[in-house]
Amino acid sequence: MSNDNSQQIQSQILDAYKNKSALKICGGNSKHFYGQRVDATPVDITAHNGIINYEPTELVVTVRAGTRLSELEATLSKSNQMLPFEPPHFSETATIGGTIACNLSGPIRAYSGAARDFVLGSNIINGKAESLKFGGQVMKNVAGYDASRLMCGAMGTLGVILDVSLKVLPKPETEITLSHQCDINQAVFNMHQWVKQSLPVTATCYDGTHLFIRLSGNNSSVNSARKIIGGETIDNDKTFWLDVKEQTHDFFNTDKPVWRLSLSSTNPPLELQGDTFYEWGAALRWLKTDASADEIRNTMKAAGGHATLFRNNTQNIDTFQSLSSGLLSIHKNLKNAFDPDNILNPGVMYKDI
Repeated sequence: MSNDNSQQIQSQILDAYKNKSALKICGGNSKHFYGQRVDATPVDITAHNGIINYEPTELVVTVRAGTRLSELEATLSKSNQMLPFEPPHFSETATIGGTIACNLSGPIRAYSGAARDFVLGSNIINGKAESLKFGGQVMKNVAGYDASRLMCGAMGTLGVILDVSLKVLPKPETEITLSHQCDINQAVFNMHQWVKQSLPVTATCYDGTHLFIRLSGNNSSVNSARKIIGGETIDNDKTFWLDVKEQTHDFFNTDKPVWRLSLSSTNPPLELQGDTFYEWGAALRWLKTDASADEIRNTMKAAGGHATLFRNNTQNIDTFQSLSSGLLSIHKNLKNAFDPDNILNPGVMYKDI
């Protein structure tokens, strides 16, 4: 069943545009912890839900933004298909609109691609209450700027996503997870070597003592890779990676601030106090620490990366690392083009945007 609530959403945005009043876009509220707090009138997207079109043979699905992520994944699973970016839910109320708006991807991201890589098209309503359509339902459909992917990670600041078309993929024939006890230097070396060998690696993580490697694909390729990698096969591997993806792993059970560190996987361990959990071949590092935001961000800047305060922001520190003047100018120009009066989710990412 599909429910079209686009006219009501557009009407609410139009009223806000005329009155110059701010709106807070609300879906399943599963990512309420992410970004700065927005004090504004809610615009509820959850009533705008349902799968519009699904062609398993074409590997494409078009879905309304308020559709629960669990519902979409259950539908895909019936055809033995999946969202290739393995998105986290963080709650049973998670919606596909919020997932795309935050551009969140799971353990497979480094080996398959991010959420934005599988967005084919989208319909949105911008801050001027204009209905805009970008892209389509094929990988190559138009020339010019791929505006549909601008919505990925914009956190609703450029427009309310009404629906999105996504590329989907078949589920792998088989999966296993292997573990090695080693230090971080050996873990990083191994992760790089195995990827260079084009083994069917689809997830890696290191918890401080053990390296975990997930292999996915057909039986032949997985078994061949297993002989090369070695190590212990872990039981209940689906539960293990679910805990990593949903941050229910023991590492995330903390009251300390949890930082998301993005940098080159070749960077050595950072000299920051606290505990680190490595994902994506060491390109993504979760840090739980009481260290100051300045210390963390200065260290990341020196390493050529950036730091996001992902969870437990008890001191209302800026969630995202400040932008260079050039990037800030681009962000402001985009915001001005889509939402000139700063109606939609003002300040959720950066002040004055």
